[in-house]
Amino acid sequence: MTRHYSALSVFKEGLNSQKGWQKAWRSPEPKKRYDVIVVGGGGHGLATAYYLAKNHGIRNVAVIERGWIGGGNTGRNTTVVRSNYFFPQSVALYDLSLKLFEKLSSELNYNIMLSQRGMLSLAHSMPEMEMAARSANAMQINGVDAELLSRDQVRELLPLYNFSKESRYPVHGAVIQRRAGTARHDAVAWGYARAADRFGVDIIQNCEVQDFIQNGGICCGVRTTKGEILADRVGVAVAGHSSQMAERAGFRLPVVSYALQACVSEPVKPALDTVVLSPATGTYVSQSDKGEMVVGGGLDRIPSYSQRGNLPVLETAIAGLLEMFPSFRQLKLMRQWSGIVDVVPDSSPILDETPLPGLFINCGWGTGGFKAIPAGGTLLAHLLATGRHHDISRPFGLDRFSSGRLIDEAAGSGITH
Repeated sequence: MTRHYSALSVFKEGLNSQKGWQKAWRSPEPKKRYDVIVVGGGGHGLATAYYLAKNHGIRNVAVIERGWIGGGNTGRNTTVVRSNYFFPQSVALYDLSLKLFEKLSSELNYNIMLSQRGMLSLAHSMPEMEMAARSANAMQINGVDAELLSRDQVRELLPLYNFSKESRYPVHGAVIQRRAGTARHDAVAWGYARAADRFGVDIIQNCEVQDFIQNGGICCGVRTTKGEILADRVGVAVAGHSSQMAERAGFRLPVVSYALQACVSEPVKPALDTVVLSPATGTYVSQSDKGEMVVGGGLDRIPSYSQRGNLPVLETAIAGLLEMFPSFRQLKLMRQWSGIVDVVPDSSPILDETPLPGLFINCGWGTGGFKAIPAGGTLLAHLLATGRHHDISRPFGLDRFSSGRLIDEAAGSGITH
């Protein structure tokens, strides 16, 4: 049953330290055994638990998170959702995610603040316009909405953009996906957590997985800071820490972790009603519902597990922003952060059973993890429940690295990757 609060009751609860409010999800002690354990309490892990219960009727599930729910990359990104990729396998994956995002607020009974304001990928030369046309054609052939815009059409959408004759990167046009946009990152995590909890899923926070339990060469549970927990199958969705988990399980993954930085400005009145990406500057920006300019750029190419950024990379992103929107130079920066992204050689994710039978993994999303949360959860849940690939996840198995059937989406991010 959904409870509704009046403005007065909300005010009273604030004065009462919110003691009268029902918790959004339980904080149980772990049981000795579950049907499935999901390691990682970010968006992908929570979505996996939710879809295990909803789609497959498996409710004896534990989500184990070493910190707090959504404290990793789910809370450290730029909130963009889109499916404007090139290859049909990638389009099927990310458009599944976008379609799920489009109905998620209603399904979870939780407002994820999806804003389909569109995304513009700019072209700064005639050769780039040719590639933009190819990209738009490929997207349309693969069944995803895409339009090729002229310079004048871009100018109508971005009146504050730098269209001066002295511009270092003149705009020749753009590709727009109008269904793309943004969603509230913490709302996605909280919505999935609350919905999974209502199905009976145990969400166990502040519990670190230290090792995997094996019996006869098969994974049958985890050793944690709260003791041993057994399960028929174990799924791992820990983004930038995937290689560390693999090492504990006794195998290696083709994954390198990097820091991806972002920042926000002070809030201002509405000035930008779309997401804008400039591949030439390596910067992308959108305006949040609170009025902040959310700014992202390329990876710091030094492998790292740090959630702190550094000034040179931030400076590059801000320089690109000011080239795009000179009027933004008067804004003050309010916050800066970094997420740990897991990059695979072909810049496409890994969804598969690992070399340790009984252990399944969801990783390798690079800079695309947030936008893929609903699809990643759906597909890992299918693997865990059935032991078999979904048609959409099959091309993203580990065997592609031995067969050579790579899905090279390095250009899909539009930034240094």
